[in-house]
Amino acid sequence: MPGFLGSYRHQLDSQGRVSLPAPFRRGREREPFVLLKTQPDALSLYPEDAWAGVQDELREMSKRQPHFRPQLLRVTADAVQVSPDAQGRILVPERMRNAVALGSEALVVGAISHVQIWNPETFERVTSATDEDFDRLIEAVFA
Repeated sequence: MPGFLGSYRHQLDSQGRVSLPAPFRRGREREPFVLLKTQPDALSLYPEDAWAGVQDELREMSKRQPHFRPQLLRVTADAVQVSPDAQGRILVPERMRNAVALGSEALVVGAISHVQIWNPETFERVTSATDEDFDRLIEAVFA
């Protein structure tokens, strides 16, 4: 199955639910996902198979670098398991919506192995800057 690609702007309903784009749900209609905050400006949504790999990495890091355990706990303590409903929506808990300033709209972005959920204006601000690092990345990957 190809990775998660593209971006889709969706409304959040009054209960804090957002629709997962159909291409992101295809073949995973009722499959649980793990929703967590892994960076300052966005939420990350991992399908079960990708989350299994992340869990393995977290276990190994906890063993190899015990001083990271409090930070690992902080990440996993706020994580929630969500499953799309019959309309393909997932519930984004209020504390998570507040943490990344989600209002009435969300930008649902494919990040290859997982999905990210952004405030659309924050996404534009964070990703709009073109700099030498971006140019080097594009050259290294696509040249």
